[in-house]
Amino acid sequence: MFSSQFGQLITAMVTPFREDGEIDYAALEKLLEHLIKTGSQAVLITGTTGENPTLTHDEEWELLRTSKEIIKGRIPIVFGAGSNSTKTAVATSLKAQEEGAAAVMSVCPYYNKPNQSGMFEHFSAVASAIKLPVMLYNNPGRTCISIEPDTIASLNKKHSNICCIKESSGSLDPIALIKIKAPGVEVYCGDDNLTLPSLAVGAKGVVSVASHVVGREISTLIENILSGKVQEAAKIHIQLFPLFKALFSSPSPGPVKYLLSQLGICKPYLRLPLTEPAEEVRNTLNKLLNEIVAHKD
Repeated sequence: MFSSQFGQLITAMVTPFREDGEIDYAALEKLLEHLIKTGSQAVLITGTTGENPTLTHDEEWELLRTSKEIIKGRIPIVFGAGSNSTKTAVATSLKAQEEGAAAVMSVCPYYNKPNQSGMFEHFSAVASAIKLPVMLYNNPGRTCISIEPDTIASLNKKHSNICCIKESSGSLDPIALIKIKAPGVEVYCGDDNLTLPSLAVGAKGVVSVASHVVGREISTLIENILSGKVQEAAKIHIQLFPLFKALFSSPSPGPVKYLLSQLGICKPYLRLPLTEPAEEVRNTLNKLLNEIVAHKD
């Protein structure tokens, strides 16, 4: 039986860029060391937070190879290999396996809006092609479709390597329904602000953006809720909640890249069509960062 084996805290990692728009591999090393040091138990690369729509396939493979060299087996790498073309999703997943990813994440096909039957066949094709664990990714706000718990259960029954899902619908209901209908599938919350209640209804952990900045705090929140220290977990949740919301007050990953630049880890540069956060957003982020630093002191 497959298990995701990625712990409770997976960081959906940004892709650092230089001012000329090329990938900043020196900053990548600094970022990965920072994430490992602050509690990330796995990293997801080439996902939405990694600006994958703007990356070439050659850049994606070089990111994977370089990240592997830096990490040296300390934590697993999940590779964002999804596509709205089944043929492309299969080919990318096969290449990710060849290049040594620990797992692939595969998003619901976007834009062409298949039905549940179409999604079942799409993800079946991916899972049949590789031996790696497959993390499904449900994010209807970006794809305009949702994979239903019954479909997830059917996929897990047919393909044991479809063993986990990043659930980003913004609702707790799918998490509970997946736990009821597909108990063999581990659920990862895809929204930082829902980490605490998601864990309370059965999620294993979170695929986080905020962990770039407050990884230790999120790790402690998870440890507290899983050990029954609900009040302690709630206190951390309340402290971090304004940051969770602020990180999506401008198109992601702009806000988190800005905070990483303030911490000296990478530059805030994005690739078009994304642009850097407005001054008002930056001011709010600076205020929150100062409060976090003061609280740590």
